[in-house]
Amino acid sequence: MSAPDSPFLSAPTGPTVHSVSNAFDGDLLEVSLGPHHPSTHGVFRMMATLDGETIVKLKPVFGYLHRNHEKIAESASYLSSMPYTDRLDYLCSMTNNWAYALAVEKLAGQAVPERAEYLRVILAELTRLLNHTCLAGFLLQDSGASGTPLMYAFREREKILDLFESLSGSRMMCNYQRFGGCRVDASPKWLAAARTVTDNYGAFLDEFEALLTGNEIMMARTQGVGVLSGELAVSAGVTGPLLRAAGVAYDLRKVDGYGVYPRFQFRVPLGAHGDTYDRYMVRVLEMRESIGILRQALDGIPAGPVMDPKARLRGFRAKPGEVYSRIEGPKGEIGFYLISEGGPNPYRYRVRPPSLINLTILEDLCLGRSLADAIVILGSIDIVLGEVDR
Repeated sequence: MSAPDSPFLSAPTGPTVHSVSNAFDGDLLEVSLGPHHPSTHGVFRMMATLDGETIVKLKPVFGYLHRNHEKIAESASYLSSMPYTDRLDYLCSMTNNWAYALAVEKLAGQAVPERAEYLRVILAELTRLLNHTCLAGFLLQDSGASGTPLMYAFREREKILDLFESLSGSRMMCNYQRFGGCRVDASPKWLAAARTVTDNYGAFLDEFEALLTGNEIMMARTQGVGVLSGELAVSAGVTGPLLRAAGVAYDLRKVDGYGVYPRFQFRVPLGAHGDTYDRYMVRVLEMRESIGILRQALDGIPAGPVMDPKARLRGFRAKPGEVYSRIEGPKGEIGFYLISEGGPNPYRYRVRPPSLINLTILEDLCLGRSLADAIVILGSIDIVLGEVDR
């Protein structure tokens, strides 16, 4: 914003900081954080208006990473779009794959073998462990605890990425799901390795919580900070751990019962205050539930094929119609809306990304807080800009 653009601005004091004269509030300061700030979880910008250290206005600015994902998909075959979904939330490619595969299968009436359904659950819950562990590490990094918590998180993340690499050939951009099942089967050796990671993860969480959960600095920086009410969360369409930390019991694994989730016993953790600390704790508790789901799935995975022999991948054409399909991703509801006219590519392709929707309440969480709190609050929302800008 330059001085001629607004009567409320005095002469600019620098490229990222302006002095603001407001008739009601007096002298304010407008600070631009980004679009290169290391704590903005991607190429992202926050325009914060400050009264001293207190935020009185905050505008999130994005679009620096726009990837044209949806328009590309409308001119590509259904199968060609699968690798692009990896790059939405690049921490969670396995769940992105599943959400898209589920939408196409629903559109085409495609069946999925039981073994593939179990593999999808196993990979989705490993992805949830990976995502929530990284979130805790990044949150502490944003709070000023440089190094140790994030390195602990990345140490465990590497073990899960090793599993993804040995199964799909790639650590992050896995391109593993297919319409009608999964690309390759998991060997007994891979399932045994997944069991080892699962069985050891509880001990890591115990260690991580001993370091973080009762830490007085952690509690001082997060308790009562960035409070989100259940009413605002529902009104804004917020989903995932943010919604549940606000006390709203809504989890698509329970609500929709997609895949084989109804076969597994697990609880939906809820927060009581809706603050940043609750958002951290809900994710920790969800990781413990994911460990239970993984044990049940690994115990019960049946033999059989991982692809429906009737599935067509090359030359695939979906029936004319429209569909919206969604899953409970680690960050919230990720959904795909498709319209088919019977051709080899979708007529309309739209992604419902949780990061973008959850980001819309950032200003509400930051008003009245300090600039340092805004960095922690943003970290607790857990966004990835590849998914925001698509």
